[in-house]
Amino acid sequence: MIKFVLMVNRQGQTRLSRYYQPVELSRRAALEADVVRCCLSRKKEQCSFVEYKDFKLVYRQYAALYIVVGVSDSENELSIYELVHNFVEVLDKYFSRVSELDIMFNLDRVHIILDEMIQNGHIVETNKSRILAPLTALDKMTDC
Repeated sequence: MIKFVLMVNRQGQTRLSRYYQPVELSRRAALEADVVRCCLSRKKEQCSFVEYKDFKLVYRQYAALYIVVGVSDSENELSIYELVHNFVEVLDKYFSRVSELDIMFNLDRVHIILDEMIQNGHIVETNKSRILAPLTALDKMTDC
């Protein structure tokens, strides 16, 4: 099961966070800082899967952004690694070469995309067209 998804830049600033299990607000900042420190300190040659406390971290770097997913020990790391890649491909398709600024200024749309892919910590959709269908409908309504 997916516990959380984080998107952070190289400076460690969180650009997106979505939790699928309750975490107290007071603990979130410390958890995010520790997780980001753990992933950012690793070399490119090192594996993108990290054992961390009572769960695993799967992360992937795209340009200046890192996407970090916290998963339970029973989750398949490679499927999550592919999910991260699929998420970035969907963002690229929607934003035409997604950047950190696109994420910052369209956070609501990024959350819609993520919510179409993951619900209650489980992957529910991977088809790019179906994931983007609600946003395409929203964009058509706002263009009218």
